[in-house]
Amino acid sequence: MTEEHTDDAGTTGVKVMVIDDSKTIRRTAETLLKREGYVVVTATDGYESLSKIADERPDIIFVDIMMPRLDGYQTCALIKNNREFRNTPVIMLSSKDGLFDKARGRIVGSEQYLTKPFTKDDLLSAIRRYVGNEARTDKA
Repeated sequence: MTEEHTDDAGTTGVKVMVIDDSKTIRRTAETLLKREGYVVVTATDGYESLSKIADERPDIIFVDIMMPRLDGYQTCALIKNNREFRNTPVIMLSSKDGLFDKARGRIVGSEQYLTKPFTKDDLLSAIRRYVGNEARTDKA
């Protein structure tokens, strides 16, 4: 187990993955989160994310729903069906905010659903909610 040092906000060492086919969304989220002290890993689609998840082992994953090849629902289902990563929180990102879309996200195992455009506070509150001391000890 690697030793982790945390700052006052507890962000150091927390690894966040952002999966989105939009370069703008990836860069925006990455910039906002890095400024707050998080380690950020990005992927352009569900396929690319799967190998990165295995290699990087993020503490929380934000995934866009509408992506080519492997959409966010399929990506979330694959993560949640993997014994090693099923406890990793997955937050769905979408410009759609319909009840059906949110329900489908819950069915595949996502913890939360954020509607784009999201704010810095939306991202940070989701991370704080799902990646705390309790969440980290469950993964160990």
